[in-house]
Amino acid sequence: MIRPEQLLHPTPRGLYCPPGDFYIDPVRAGVERAVVTHGHADHARAGHTAVLATPQTLDIMQCRYGENFTKARQVAEYGETHSMNGVDVRLIPAGHILGSAQVVIEHKGLKMICTGDYKRRKDPTCSAFEVENCDVFITEATFALPVFKHPDDRGEVQKLLKSLGDFPHRTHLVGAYSLGKAQRLIALLREAGYDETILITPAVKELCDLYERHGVKLGDLDVVTPASHPSERFANRVVIGPMQTFTEKLVKRFSEPLLCFASGWMGIRARAKASGVELPLVISDHADWDELTMTATQVNPNALWITHGREDALMRWAEIEGRTAQPLHLVGYDEVSG
Repeated sequence: MIRPEQLLHPTPRGLYCPPGDFYIDPVRAGVERAVVTHGHADHARAGHTAVLATPQTLDIMQCRYGENFTKARQVAEYGETHSMNGVDVRLIPAGHILGSAQVVIEHKGLKMICTGDYKRRKDPTCSAFEVENCDVFITEATFALPVFKHPDDRGEVQKLLKSLGDFPHRTHLVGAYSLGKAQRLIALLREAGYDETILITPAVKELCDLYERHGVKLGDLDVVTPASHPSERFANRVVIGPMQTFTEKLVKRFSEPLLCFASGWMGIRARAKASGVELPLVISDHADWDELTMTATQVNPNALWITHGREDALMRWAEIEGRTAQPLHLVGYDEVSG
């Protein structure tokens, strides 16, 4: 059997598979062959010669980077096996955002899975995380501290709906990452029975249209911009967009704006306060501590490789559980989506 380090290892360009001659989520543009787990900008970059990804991720990359983001696209539906220089590559759902995937790699009797970013919560906008056993499991660790225990998403949405009822004269500005979080929040509001038109910023609109094209129903949406005519209609409305788009010029258009922010990081009160957030909503697109440890237990690998976050606590947990674990020092990924 080939050794894990011979099949996958970190390089300055990202996680590299020498036998298959491809990178997973390369952190630098310009590699010959890339396997991309999902469409967030810290994982999906333009400029690679060839990209293998789910059809949804390829569409997201085109939406964000233009039609010529790569010279060659290779569509990989969930569960399909693709041979890359004799290495079998298969994508299975990661539950992070629309089209997100774990990368299953098999070669010479060794099976490794790289999760990319993932979560275990039910999400009406994407396929749920799929558990599969393997020899080496490469897991993200964004919220890999025992203090991170995300509350129920639907309870957080009820907080927003209650605030709308308590403050009917105020416009609720909800900061949410434009890809994934915004669409998920809209879908959760719809599930909770909120049927009003939801206002969104232009950056969110294009991606909502993409989600709709892939069968995700988001209901009635309307775009708001700094040029939008200020009116009484903004009272008691929900506006969703990235935090950085809520500029002073835009905020002035609304009736007594109440700033909210949907992120796993809102579980840290000091962070919410420092951001000027009145209503923090702890809604994350990443697994929390319990979900990370549950997933590692369910997958039951011979070895656990930990990346993208706080490795130390998860390393200690693995030691206590009698599991082999090591940090995988990859650079170039951030925590912006939460």
